[in-house]
Amino acid sequence: MNITIERQEKCLATLRVEVPSTTVNAEKSKILTSYAKQAKIPGFRPGKAPLAVIEKRFQKDIKEEIESRLIDQSLQESLKRENLKVLDFGNPNNLSFTADGGFCFDAVLTLAPEITLPDYKGIAVTVPSNEVSEDELNTQIDGLRQRFADFTDIEDRSAAMEDFCVIDFTSSLDGKPLEEALGRPAGYLGGREGFWVRMQDDSFLPGFADQLVGLNAGENKDVSITIPEDFPLEAIREKDIVFHVTIKELKSQVLPELNDEFAVKLMGPEKTIDDLKAAITDGMKTNKQKEIDDMKINQMIAHFDQAVEFEIPETLLQAEMQNQADALVQSAAQSGMDDEEITSQREALLDTAAAQAKTNIKTNFILQEIAEKENIVVSDNELVQHLLGIAQKRKEDPSKFIKSLQRNGQIPGVRNSLLINKALDFLLEHASVTESTEETATPSA
Repeated sequence: MNITIERQEKCLATLRVEVPSTTVNAEKSKILTSYAKQAKIPGFRPGKAPLAVIEKRFQKDIKEEIESRLIDQSLQESLKRENLKVLDFGNPNNLSFTADGGFCFDAVLTLAPEITLPDYKGIAVTVPSNEVSEDELNTQIDGLRQRFADFTDIEDRSAAMEDFCVIDFTSSLDGKPLEEALGRPAGYLGGREGFWVRMQDDSFLPGFADQLVGLNAGENKDVSITIPEDFPLEAIREKDIVFHVTIKELKSQVLPELNDEFAVKLMGPEKTIDDLKAAITDGMKTNKQKEIDDMKINQMIAHFDQAVEFEIPETLLQAEMQNQADALVQSAAQSGMDDEEITSQREALLDTAAAQAKTNIKTNFILQEIAEKENIVVSDNELVQHLLGIAQKRKEDPSKFIKSLQRNGQIPGVRNSLLINKALDFLLEHASVTESTEETATPSA
């Protein structure tokens, strides 16, 4: 078998294969023998029809099977001889049988990039401590108390900061109802009934609560707000919106006492406030540790992104760019941007998608290379246990779930994801970690 490979740019290679007639004839003989054993030919007992009759009757099917087998054998042989890492064999082209009975074809292969790994053990990362400070704990407990607070009506005074106002409101822009002026839905900004506003500077919109101070239940006021320049809905950024507000009720928040009774309400009988604080602290430490692990991974990815450069297969890059662009568009739509606004930012979205796609693919290849070098593998048992866990969470029949993944060709992707995670765990285990003294945002319990 004559195999020629010409490497090109962007991880492509042209494969040309010439199979000698002896190999073709041997494969053809095997296929004919197999057909002869099973074929039912009128006038002949099963298995007794002459091979010439079999070949004439099933000429097209036999030719296609010969081609399929020879192509598969050739591709496998090329992998062994050339030590190739092929991501995609492409579609074989120029299939033909030569005058002497040989067979030849060519194909464009997509190859995995050649990677020279930098030092990957002992990557320096800097992360905060996972310890929970007294202030962080108190902030979390205050949040819990607010969630379980009671509210009493205020009847003997007007609205003040830190109160809660229950309001009805509509809105207008340039004298027209907001949605009419915009020519599109405005969401919650268009108006609400029974809307609760906490009287704080940053509630609802900056400056809104300040203008309600001094009002009594039943009173009305037009509240003018200049929309911030970073507001998600671009059409009203820096516009002056007038909110026509009616105060329906004033409420005062009554926080529960921080005592054993509060702990029992949240955790059950015989629990104390110390038990509650310990549980909250443990939850915060767990969440902090997850954030810390993400920080480590992000820093290691940034390290590889700067230290390693290699060609990326164009087909993979384009597919991942599309995935990232779709995700960005979906996120923009969920934030309130309309199609016109999204289109106006198309170039910026595509630039972001391209950069993220390149980083994602580079990281995936690097981690796979590390896994191979360190003999990190995903066993069949690990894969099955992982799939069983997913099926259980989804409350699906495990056998049907796994068969569905097999039919859709998703099993290799799941195995690869597990391999990547194991490679990341290896890097985390061998990272050089420095603990920063700078405080970070408090995670939720």
